[in-house]
Amino acid sequence: MKKILFFNIIFLLFLNVKIMAAEAGMPQLDPTYWGSQAFWLALFFTVLYLLVSKIYVPKIRNSIDTRENKIRDDLDEAEKSNHEAENKISEYKKNIENAKKQVQKILKDGNEKIDKEIKEKKETIQKQIDEEIKKAEKEINDFKNESLKKIPTIASELSSKIIYEITGSELNKTSVDTLIGENLKKNKEKYL
Repeated sequence: MKKILFFNIIFLLFLNVKIMAAEAGMPQLDPTYWGSQAFWLALFFTVLYLLVSKIYVPKIRNSIDTRENKIRDDLDEAEKSNHEAENKISEYKKNIENAKKQVQKILKDGNEKIDKEIKEKKETIQKQIDEEIKKAEKEINDFKNESLKKIPTIASELSSKIIYEITGSELNKTSVDTLIGENLKKNKEKYL
């Protein structure tokens, strides 16, 4: 309001001054029109001031406040989402750690079970191998004993044939058997 009064006072001071341009045809410089010009100037700026201060500034202020509230809400929501994301990440990490522990436990249990099964199968196979070895040793010993029993007979027959082929006469079978029996007793340990 003080500004309007100041402009009116200045306007009234210029009313009495004669300007040469007004005589040349510029009506805005003619002091006779200054009163109406000052009136319209004051009215225009007053209406402009009232429009700006009562309508446009509150709308702009409301828009700025709305934007600030929206930004604040968005920041709060972003912070909340960030906090939830951090919680999810920590939950995820815990789940991964638990899964790793479970996998390690499963692997350990599986390895122990496999080792136990392998050990049992190895023992079973070793027992079977030992039994087969005993059977084979028994068969070999039986075969040796049978062979040793047959050696005197085979040696006696073979010796008799060889001597008969060489000399053309047969030897006494008892003396041949005795010689072979004595020789076997001496060398029996070689054959066993």
